[in-house]
Amino acid sequence: MTGPKGGYYKAELGEPHKFDPTFRGPVHNRGCTDVLCCVIFVIVILGYIILGTVAWMHGDARKVVYPTDSYGQFCGQQGTPNANKAILFYFNILQCANPTVLINLQCPTTQLCVSKCPDRFATYIDMQLNYRRNKSYWDYYKQFCKPSFNNPDKSVSLVLQDEDCPSMIVPSRPFLQRCFPDFITRNGTLTVANKTSFKDGHGKIRSVVDLRDAANGITSLLDAKEVGVKIFEDYASSWFWILIGLVISMLVSLIFILLLRFTAGVLFWMVIFGVIVAVGYGIWHCYWEYSSLKGKPSSDITISDIGFQTDFRVYLQLTQTWLIFMISLAVIEAMIILVLIFLRNRVRIAIALLKEGSKAIGCLMSTLFYPIITFLLLALCIAYWAVTAVFLASSGDAVYKVMSTRPDCKYTNLTCDPKTFSQSNVTKLCPASQCTFAFYGGESLYHRYIFVLQLCNLLVFLWLVNFTIALGQCTLAGAFASYYWALRKPEDIPPSPLASSFGRALRYHTGSLAFGALILSIVQFIRIILEYLDHKLKGAHNAFTRFLLCCLKCCFWCLEHFIKFMNRNAYIMISIYGKNFCASAQDAFFLLMRNVMRVAVLDKVTDFLLFLGKLLISGSVGVLAFFFFTRQIPVIQEEVPSLNYYWVPLLTVIFGSYMIAHGFFNVYAMCVDTLFLCFCEDLERNDGSPSKPYYMPPGLHRILNKTDQGGKKYAVS
Repeated sequence: MTGPKGGYYKAELGEPHKFDPTFRGPVHNRGCTDVLCCVIFVIVILGYIILGTVAWMHGDARKVVYPTDSYGQFCGQQGTPNANKAILFYFNILQCANPTVLINLQCPTTQLCVSKCPDRFATYIDMQLNYRRNKSYWDYYKQFCKPSFNNPDKSVSLVLQDEDCPSMIVPSRPFLQRCFPDFITRNGTLTVANKTSFKDGHGKIRSVVDLRDAANGITSLLDAKEVGVKIFEDYASSWFWILIGLVISMLVSLIFILLLRFTAGVLFWMVIFGVIVAVGYGIWHCYWEYSSLKGKPSSDITISDIGFQTDFRVYLQLTQTWLIFMISLAVIEAMIILVLIFLRNRVRIAIALLKEGSKAIGCLMSTLFYPIITFLLLALCIAYWAVTAVFLASSGDAVYKVMSTRPDCKYTNLTCDPKTFSQSNVTKLCPASQCTFAFYGGESLYHRYIFVLQLCNLLVFLWLVNFTIALGQCTLAGAFASYYWALRKPEDIPPSPLASSFGRALRYHTGSLAFGALILSIVQFIRIILEYLDHKLKGAHNAFTRFLLCCLKCCFWCLEHFIKFMNRNAYIMISIYGKNFCASAQDAFFLLMRNVMRVAVLDKVTDFLLFLGKLLISGSVGVLAFFFFTRQIPVIQEEVPSLNYYWVPLLTVIFGSYMIAHGFFNVYAMCVDTLFLCFCEDLERNDGSPSKPYYMPPGLHRILNKTDQGGKKYAVS
């Protein structure tokens, strides 16, 4: 509270600022803060550059791009004998346990680079019998044998023992540049080339189910690949119209923000009315569809019964789908109405903050385009992290191991040298064993700590990303604080406030921003580790362990969101006063606690209004895109491209529109948060007298029932 002469008594939470007649917004005469953290941050960045360089020197991206055969040679690499052989073929896929083993190149069978996958069932025995009548059988079969082998008259037992050729081939198709059986389900029966059984080349008849067990899960992956190809085709034919939709959403977002400057109240109630009407219409439409389908044959099937379907129209034929939609929309409608009823007075203050925020952005239009800088910096961080991770993962030399089909071979999985393997005793003790490529690795200190380096790569990546976001928040906060603390707006606003704020943040507060970003990054890093442990323990039956892990995940989720909230407000205080991170976080915390009701209500109501604006923009552009891509706009019906799935460009436009609106409104939300914190500071610093006038706009002042008469007492909270 203030005393009769404007002095301050000690507050219950923290000490409010005393009046400073020279205070006119962000402090310009400031010094560097959190220098030690700044030095550490610079050293870490230099170390990160060194890590990327070392990874680049030791790694080889070709190991990720190209599959590798049993001799350590890349499939499909230009300038090599395998240039036209881009697909990896497995001699005996039945020896592979699961797709993970296949993709990791650790299947205990010979792996060979081929130009195409087999398209028929055949065995080496049948080929040798038919070869005597027609040499074309050998011409086809030998492309799946070792390149150096060209003796179809060699006995079958020796060929299979030396693994010169596969004992059988099955119709396959490439996936992830590897040949997998071409599974097709017909009338509920799994088949390969319309067959349910095949010869394994050893005199046995095997079931196609054996192939499925060896390549478990590949069927769904192959189907996913087909869907992916169709989605790519849809993007290729509709990218121009998607781009137009995103441009429209950008213009609508910009117009929406600018209109808030003049008609925030009207637009707010229009948004509320539009959302209520739209949700109400959705409830009615869902009920109408539900009533129409009720009683029809097969409409009462549950979603879980039909599973995942690429054609979403299948779900629209189920009553359960429309019932879920109707209940969800009804809950949303009830929540909106309850918020309006119980928080109507706070909504008026939120509207005033929105108006002032719109005026601030109208004076500082350059702030709307600052997210482009943040986006470019984030893209740079993500690209560097991804490239470093790939080169770290591909570091090392080719490691060869003994592979044997005999279970009693004691040398199995031991490292070997392919150049001297034929002269070793292993071939005598374990007949038919081979020295084949297993993976990339090494025994050096660098290779032993690859996993630790990957963790360091992840932690520094999180630190850089959070620092970039912190830099953007501090820069915008400084610019908007310059607007608020200008007594005469816009005359007293300093020139180039955004550039000045950016320069101050980098020059003086890199250490403070890095400090806050590091705290958040450590919490996020722990959360990632907990998610990894949770993924590894999904099959565990220890209920206490899973309960403890769930509690830890919940606690760190709450901690992360609290730190984000505190960091955001700490950066605002840093941009205004130029203090270090801890002092700014403390000032922000106590200031918010002294105004806890305003924080709990006004800030969230503002976020709610901006969220409704995002929904309105993305929804309106989405509806327009829906009518366009479903050819329901007669004027431009002929311009609509032919699509496999109309929902591909539709969802892209909706998601892209929401993200564009989110980018614009993030600036707007930062503006409102900054103005709100400045407003709380204004109340504590000033009392409305001529000597200590309020900096808040008259409209907000009237709503809060404040007067410009000096000496009047008021409650801080």
